[in-house]
Amino acid sequence: MIDDDGLRITAPRRCTIADIENAIHAKRNWIMTKLDERRQRRAARLEKPPVEWKDGAKLPYLGGEITLRLYVAPRNRTEFNPATQELSMGLVSGATEQLVKERARNWYKQQAEGLFQQRLDLYAPRVGVQYSAFSLSSADTRWGSCTVQRAIRLNWKLLQFSLPLIDYVVAHELAHIHEMNHSPRFWAHVGRVYPQYEEAKQLLRRRSQELTPLWT
Repeated sequence: MIDDDGLRITAPRRCTIADIENAIHAKRNWIMTKLDERRQRRAARLEKPPVEWKDGAKLPYLGGEITLRLYVAPRNRTEFNPATQELSMGLVSGATEQLVKERARNWYKQQAEGLFQQRLDLYAPRVGVQYSAFSLSSADTRWGSCTVQRAIRLNWKLLQFSLPLIDYVVAHELAHIHEMNHSPRFWAHVGRVYPQYEEAKQLLRRRSQELTPLWT
């Protein structure tokens, strides 16, 4: 696993140090490429000014932007207007920026849960599988996962990307029910329902690097 702290390796107890070293050597090019991508992504994030959580702030949503509208209200409430693409938050007097961020996070999660469930139900029959469970994740670097028990987890932050990219991740994780790897057979399952998967994979990587981090 590669994250901002570098490379971390886990292995079964039966593996010897030689086995691990051989695996590292075999994956050397992949490891170096991913470490370089991680460094570039971290540098890009640091260069971007943080979002100011105030009235008029622009937030990424489904590949576009929505406008945050804040106003004082007798009780907290959150509403989204699709026509104006505005996320309005009524806040009690003295509300903090942290509260605004938490309210926005909760709204994104609610929207993500409904949309992801819809896309899973749409693509599962096309992939020819049935998933056993679905839940949201908040991972920093992983957009989705699938267990051998056919449980799907999707990162709610995907809601910042366009629907075609979300569909790619959905198809990707569902295909893992057929193949718990990234073999040619796995990609064949993805390709049958999402032929443009290679372009989507590259675009998802670029979009991930371009996004201004909202929740850190």
